[in-house]
Amino acid sequence: MNDPFEDAPESRVSDPTSTPPVSDPQVRPTNALVLVETAFLASTASLIWLVNYYFPLGPVLRIFFPVPIALVYLRWGYRAAWMSALVSGLLLSVLMGPPRSIQYFMPFGLLGVLLGACWRRRTNWAVSIALGSLLGTIGFFFRFWLVSILLGEDLWVYLITQVTQLAEWIFLKLGLLATPSVLLIQAIALAIVLLNNIIYLFVVHIAAWFLLDRLGNPIPRPPTWVQVMLDYEGE
Repeated sequence: MNDPFEDAPESRVSDPTSTPPVSDPQVRPTNALVLVETAFLASTASLIWLVNYYFPLGPVLRIFFPVPIALVYLRWGYRAAWMSALVSGLLLSVLMGPPRSIQYFMPFGLLGVLLGACWRRRTNWAVSIALGSLLGTIGFFFRFWLVSILLGEDLWVYLITQVTQLAEWIFLKLGLLATPSVLLIQAIALAIVLLNNIIYLFVVHIAAWFLLDRLGNPIPRPPTWVQVMLDYEGE
């Protein structure tokens, strides 16, 4: 027979003075760290664009336009990278106006997300440079179209005029008497834009290779000839 005065099991006793269980404190600091780093790197990307606009230093700062957002992707994934790109665009919209904000977001904000995705998946340089160059070319024509609308002038005509003069000079040096066709001139203009983006993406990869290695978020290794050319002795 059970004794009515027998002590209840310890698990059934409720002590009103006991402290309720506390949730794991590791979750909140992690979420806070993601938010802080995302906001910090988004503001860094915006600051680089802002400084380069008012105090242009040539191509030096332009190399780092997509790097902060790509770093967010490497550290925290695609959701944080998209948040960083959008926050950068909103911040620049407040500081410089929507047109400048759009010119940053397309293509550099999207380029940062794309490069971060490629680097996190350990994609080789040829693929990431090709995809980035394609996006950069689309972004160039998008910004060209946007500025043409804002200025009320067709800037494509100006570009074609410059390319026509270049093509005629090349034909003259080669001793060709033919006149370059409109289709050839447009193809040359497209090739120049694409080549410019390929060179830009290659330099961005080299800068990110050196910088992100030292931040503990390395990107895929470059081709052997690049390492030999730069005499890099990293691990």
